Amino acid sequence: MRTVAVAILCKTPEPGKSKTRLSPPLAPEECACISACFITDLARTIALLAKEGGVTGYAVYTPIGSEATLRKLIPDDFEIAPQRGDGFGERLLYGTSDLLAHHAGAILVNSDSPTLPLSILRAAVAAVRAGDQVVLSPAHDGGYTLIGLSRLHARLFEDMPWSTPAVHRMTVERAAEIGIPVVNVPGWYDVDDAASLRLLEEEFSGRRLAFAEELGADAPATRRFLEVRAAGEQSA
Repeated sequence: MRTVAVAILCKTPEPGKSKTRLSPPLAPEECACISACFITDLARTIALLAKEGGVTGYAVYTPIGSEATLRKLIPDDFEIAPQRGDGFGERLLYGTSDLLAHHAGAILVNSDSPTLPLSILRAAVAAVRAGDQVVLSPAHDGGYTLIGLSRLHARLFEDMPWSTPAVHRMTVERAAEIGIPVVNVPGWYDVDDAASLRLLEEEFSGRRLAFAEELGADAPATRRFLEVRAAGEQSA
């Protein structure tokens, strides 16, 4: 049986170039550190899914030349593939195309959701295997946390207002335009600014998020980073 590729679409962390919308409250070095934690934790969840069978974990990364640093953040059995294209839409399109050339389906997951539940990924894989349809996990901010396909549909990635609350809605409209069914698996949230970082801290404190249908994955690297940072602030 050909596997489904479940890939983190990521930028190898570097101070001043990673998670810049989290500064403030984080310093640039902290932004790079928490970005590394996000990738590590999400890869850990994907690896758990891969152990169930039928899934290959990937990191679809940029920039080329950062492979050694990236490899330290992901499991040894993860595959890596460089991003191609100029804009975000092209990177999603080519990333999906490259994965579908070797796998029965492709799921691209953003790198900003360290607590993304295993059950959501599992549901996305099942939906991708079910046929030619667009699989989405709606994000709390109006985008999507993941997109999955078993066949390539370039129209889904063309002329989209990326990084706006309209992305999920417009993707659904594009799917209807080209006659492709949409399957929404449960939604989650991205951590990309101070407000969503507070959501993450609330989640780690044990508070169930109002929009979430379930508890998130453990995300031990991210949790430890925030605990150490909070301890440092208290002792300062």
